[in-house]
Amino acid sequence: VTARVDYAVRSAVELARAAPDSLTADTIAARQGLPLAFTKQILSAMRRSGLVHSQRGGEGGYRLSAAPAEVTVADIVRVVEGPLADVRGEAPETLTYPETTDVLRELWIATRASLRAVLENVTLADLAAGNLPGEAARFTEQAGAWERR
Repeated sequence: VTARVDYAVRSAVELARAAPDSLTADTIAARQGLPLAFTKQILSAMRRSGLVHSQRGGEGGYRLSAAPAEVTVADIVRVVEGPLADVRGEAPETLTYPETTDVLRELWIATRASLRAVLENVTLADLAAGNLPGEAARFTEQAGAWERR
């Protein structure tokens, strides 16, 4: 998980907590301890994608374009990083390998599916409420889940 994804999710959770009100980039950055310039870049990318709206002026700031329960972590990752599991910038199903390593295509597709199982099923509403729902939470209970390898 890149810093860009982490910061984007943290920023979006702040917006979810404030919904339907707006927050400034300064407020989001201060609450999360994020670099302001980086926060502004991320919010700008989310605005261009339509994930957030922005308003200028004294009442200005950023707000989510949809209800927090309708925005998944996968939506945010795709906005700031692109597809969940590309291989060298290509979709795994389009890859061709020599016969001896053709199984790699299946491996990358399985990897993408496992990412989707978590990231497409966790919403900003879940995170804003401090909850990791169902199947995503079960992954944290697997043997070795909390160990870096």
